[in-house]
Amino acid sequence: MKILLLSDIHANLTALEAVMVNVAELAPIDAIWVSGDTVGYGPDPNECIELVRESANMVVAGNHELAAIGKLSTEEFNAYAAAAADWTQKSLTDSVAEYIAEMPLRLEHGDFTLVHGSPRDPVWEYLLTDDGFRANLDHFETPGCVVGHSHMQFMVQIPDDGAMVVRAEQDVVVNIGDDRFFINPGSVGQPRDGDPRAAYAIYDEGERTVTFKRAEYDIGATQKRMESAGLPEVLADRLSHGR
Repeated sequence: MKILLLSDIHANLTALEAVMVNVAELAPIDAIWVSGDTVGYGPDPNECIELVRESANMVVAGNHELAAIGKLSTEEFNAYAAAAADWTQKSLTDSVAEYIAEMPLRLEHGDFTLVHGSPRDPVWEYLLTDDGFRANLDHFETPGCVVGHSHMQFMVQIPDDGAMVVRAEQDVVVNIGDDRFFINPGSVGQPRDGDPRAAYAIYDEGERTVTFKRAEYDIGATQKRMESAGLPEVLADRLSHGR
């Protein structure tokens, strides 16, 4: 079974559709998992949620979903993120808001735990440091964990001897083996690793491999919709640079 791993779509429908087209040209996909922040920042929250709702098999909430329905204060957000969260909350349809309210923070399936931030703190923790990865091993029981939140693509393997292997090469099939591991597919709608293309990953359950991929999309089209919506200019500008 091949699983499409998505995260941090951030209401960028053009990027999400580009990923779907890109994946369809590569190989048949059996399931889609989304590790949070489908909304926030971007101009298409309802459209992105509806596409995820009709196509994804597992979806968890991120901090931006919680903020969009008033379950999380935006006091910890920067001013631009808070402004976008306020706009998103006012823009959601009742149906989409109800769907978001039912999203879990954590799901398990087979070898995987799916969260947004981390198993220890699904809402806020950024998994980026050696200490953070090791500390979180005690907070999930499955071999692997799919996360999002940082907008950075990576796979971290942690064998029994404690040595840590970090992989993030594009278009390289990486064998997971028997180690415990974390996978972040990167951000579909707002990458922050210097590559503005929409990021995603494909997990092959039979082969136990993961492949990181990117899809070109019309960044200018998203930026124009953000401008029309009155969203902060800085959020639109950063899409051009992937930062």
